[in-house]
Amino acid sequence: MLAVWLLLFCCTAQGQDFFEVDDSYIERNFMPYELEYYLDTTNSLSFYQISSNSFSNRFQKHSDYQNKDFKTNASYWIRLPIRHKAESSKVWLLEFYDQTIDHIEAYVPQENGSYRNVLMGDEQPFAQRTLRHKNFEIILDIKSDTAMYYYFNVRSHEFADIRIAFRSVDRFVYYALNEYFLFGTFYGMILIISLYNFLVYLAIREIKNIYYIIYILSVAAYAMSYDGIGFQYLWPNHPEWNNYAVGITLYLVIIWGLIFTRRFLSTKANVPVLDLAIRWMIVARSIWFIVELFFLPQLLTYRNVEIIPLSLIFYTGIKVWRQGYRPARFFVIAYGILFMGFFIRSLVYFNALPFTTPLHYSLHFSFVLEMLFLTFALGDRIRILKDMRDRALRRIIHQHEVNMRLKDKVNRELEQKVQERTLELNEKNHQLEETNTKLERQSYEINQINSILDLDNWKLKNSIKEVLNERLMEKTMDYNQFKTIYPDTLACYRFLENLKWTKDFHCRKCANEKYFDGAQKFSRRCTRCGYNESITAYTIFHSIKFPIEKAFYIAYLTVVGHKDYTLESLAEQLELRVNTLWGFRHKVADRILELEKKGHKPNASRWDEVILLPEPGSKASKKSQRKVVKQVEG
Repeated sequence: MLAVWLLLFCCTAQGQDFFEVDDSYIERNFMPYELEYYLDTTNSLSFYQISSNSFSNRFQKHSDYQNKDFKTNASYWIRLPIRHKAESSKVWLLEFYDQTIDHIEAYVPQENGSYRNVLMGDEQPFAQRTLRHKNFEIILDIKSDTAMYYYFNVRSHEFADIRIAFRSVDRFVYYALNEYFLFGTFYGMILIISLYNFLVYLAIREIKNIYYIIYILSVAAYAMSYDGIGFQYLWPNHPEWNNYAVGITLYLVIIWGLIFTRRFLSTKANVPVLDLAIRWMIVARSIWFIVELFFLPQLLTYRNVEIIPLSLIFYTGIKVWRQGYRPARFFVIAYGILFMGFFIRSLVYFNALPFTTPLHYSLHFSFVLEMLFLTFALGDRIRILKDMRDRALRRIIHQHEVNMRLKDKVNRELEQKVQERTLELNEKNHQLEETNTKLERQSYEINQINSILDLDNWKLKNSIKEVLNERLMEKTMDYNQFKTIYPDTLACYRFLENLKWTKDFHCRKCANEKYFDGAQKFSRRCTRCGYNESITAYTIFHSIKFPIEKAFYIAYLTVVGHKDYTLESLAEQLELRVNTLWGFRHKVADRILELEKKGHKPNASRWDEVILLPEPGSKASKKSQRKVVKQVEG
């Protein structure tokens, strides 16, 4: 340490520029291009090496330094020469503005010639800081006339602002109080706007207000991560969160901004093409966020890519506004201000604009104005809807007044006509009474005649039915006449029910005679073995794929042996396929042949004899089974 002290003394003697402490001013900002520093890209040099005589001339000022020249993950060894004065009555401190710097190792000279090491940066818990402030400060307490070198080792995984402020404690207190007052105002406005929009949501129940609340809360989270307030108040004991907070909250700002844009501008109805682009942008930004979070965490704080979704939002607002959607004008103004804030912040970053407090917080100001104008946009939309409702209500009231005047006019005219017609009505009432008496007498006579006609009509219908039954027994009926007897499926099933179970039911499996209704209509289930017999089982109609009333008619024609219809004409009349008609007709013919072999030849009066098939186990059934076996063996 004695060698270091001698080195400092020699350097002082050589006439290097020292910053002299003077109570006449309150602060001095050292810009990066004003600082002497040495860049250690290997991160291998120690303070002993840096402060050695061999490095004395390696510290240089870089007048052409730009913020974009900052090397990430490299060590910047900064040397700051300060000449203290014993007569100074103020307490001074050094401050780093950038609260996102990962690692700051300060070497503070003491009056006895030694150096005190102070470890700072957002990698350290917040409670370890000398002052509970979002920035990094070192208090200087030297009361003698001494020229000393202050060394700083600065390293960060992303851009770091290496400006150093030298200021008095009273200036720092004034500056810090005003800064925190602005922060309180900023975040207080966000909470007030969020509460206001939540109350609006409770009143009108529009989900876009909830999306807007989430969006501005995401903006607040991003701002707190960016300016260090989040680390100070939300996660002071978890510095590792500082590496992810900015990237995650920035992703939330972009995603909820896109979602709010779709809902507020009704892009699906107004600009479908841009709505599709916004949805794809949400998907692409989410995929990029996952890649950053799990594979490339060093890119989480890369903000230049956000110009793409923000430009899409801005262009969509302009497009919808030009189409006549009036609330979009405040939306365009809001994002125009946000773009201006990003542009000013970029100019400060590239040193095109000088660093000042208003310019440094230009993004915060643009966020505040954006939120206000977006709130105006939501309110303007409600106002426009209210105006439209009021205009519609005024039109309804005006139309109601017109209708009332018209009604009064009509009522007056009706009253006059009523008075005129009253006399006529009184004169005609007597005539109507006489006419009513005659009509009542005639109505009684007509009712008697109608009763007689109804009886005759019923008798006539029965006669027609009897005639048709007789015709059925005597000659062939056409399909329309046949449908008079069997008009639908229900009539056919009732006929089959009477035909199958006229005597009584007996189960074909266990010969039980007791049953209850089966699963299908008109089916019967055995109470003993549970066998379910459908209405068409063991009949020629079993398993047919077309209406049974048509099958009835085909069976009837087959028994009668009517030759007037060809298969094609009959199929066309019944709306069936020829193969289907031929197959069923062949089935009926086989049944007729089977009955003829037993000595029973069906005719028109006994055509229903072909319907029932022999029961399993009967002689006829066994004989036909043996015939099928012989045909298979042959």
